Order: sequence, then C-alpha cells, then structure tokens
Amino acid sequence: MAFAPILHSEWLKIRTLRSLPGALLALFAVTTAFSALSAADGRSDPDFDPLFTAFAGVLPGQIAAVTFGAMAVSSEYHGGALRLSLAAVPRRGQWFAAKMTAIAVPALLVGLITACAALAAARSGLGDAADGIGGAEQVRAVLGCGIYLMLMALFAAGLTALFRSGVATLSLLTPFILVVPFVIGEAAGTAADFLPDKAGQIALHQTYDGTLGPWSGLAVTALWTAAALCAGAWCVRRRDA
Repeated sequence: MAFAPILHSEWLKIRTLRSLPGALLALFAVTTAFSALSAADGRSDPDFDPLFTAFAGVLPGQIAAVTFGAMAVSSEYHGGALRLSLAAVPRRGQWFAAKMTAIAVPALLVGLITACAALAAARSGLGDAADGIGGAEQVRAVLGCGIYLMLMALFAAGLTALFRSGVATLSLLTPFILVVPFVIGEAAGTAADFLPDKAGQIALHQTYDGTLGPWSGLAVTALWTAAALCAGAWCVRRRDA
C-alpha cells in the first residue's frame, strides 16, 4: 500500500480529534505567554541569560507538546481503533511510520511558529539586553526550539505505544520533565546534562558550559526519542491490537 494515503488518513485523525489541535494551541499560548513574563522579570537574576530567558516558556510549554504526542497515539487504544487501523493497513511498521510522521510534522511547524512568537514577545521585555543576542544565536535557538518540541512529542508518542496508555506516559513524563532535572541536577553533575529534556534545551542558551553543545544536545534528545520509537514500534509489531 502506498505511504501517502496512509499518512493522509493519520493526518485526518489528528485534525479531527479536537483535543489534539487544542494541545498544539496550548503549546503556542503557554510558551509565548511565559516567555513574555519571564523576559519582564528575568533581568534581576544574577545568572541572567537573555536568550534562554526569551525561551523560558518552553519549560512549561513542552508539557503540551508531550501531551499532543501521547494523546495522538493513545486515541488508537480506545474503542478498538487500533484494530480498525491495522485492518486497513496490515503492515504495522508502515502504519506506525505514518502515525509518527503525522505527529512530527505539525509538532515541528507549531514549534517553529511558537519559537518565533516567544522570541518576539520576549524582546520588548528584555529591553537593551535583547541587543546582546546575535542574529545567528536567535536563528539557532528558533530552529533548536522547533526541533526540540517535535522530539519531545515523538518521545511521548513512542512511550505511549510502548505502555499502550497515554495516562501512564504523562504520569511518567510530567514529573520527569518538571521535577527530576532540578532534584538530581546538582547531585548527578554532568550526567544530568544527558537527560532528554536538559540536553535538548542547551540549544536555547546563549552561553553554555559542559560536555554538550546546542546540536550535540539535540542529538542526545534525538537518541532518547529514537529509543522510545523503536520500543514503541516493536510493541506495535509484536503485541495483539
């Protein structure tokens, strides 16, 4: 079966399931709003990084990206939807690839739009500090933000296929993203830099110390995502629908 019609059908599912566009809208709104607020208040911080301050809204906003990826896959496990999907597309690997592509493309596009909006909203709050952010750094951060949010959505999608539950995925990832890096960050030292969220967020910093840089950090996040997707694909292929 050709890949294009499978991808089109998966895109229709995402477009017509009301909660999924809602999650992308929340990603845009939360990230932009928190970036603007952070820029207005962040200059009092002695460790002020103007670029990361402009993208500080990504920290809460990424929960919406994770939710989007988890819900897009978990919807297949309700009401026998997965059995219908696999009856239409017997090649499970092909179906899984189409599903992940249908998640990745809108997550990337909304992530890039969100990054541009967050940067624009934050610049006025940063005032003169915004002049210290170079054009190349802004482009790198915008691209890095879009890629990072896409990878986190796919990471959640892969785990949901593994656990067969969006609730289980969100119960694991939400505290993992919001709490774990801050709790173990000092104790773990440089090892914490290799966590999927902290590694990818290096691309949002103007200055960075440690083992990883912006693109190598995103590569680490991509490896975590690839591992989750491989595990999810294996479960889809091996387990009963």
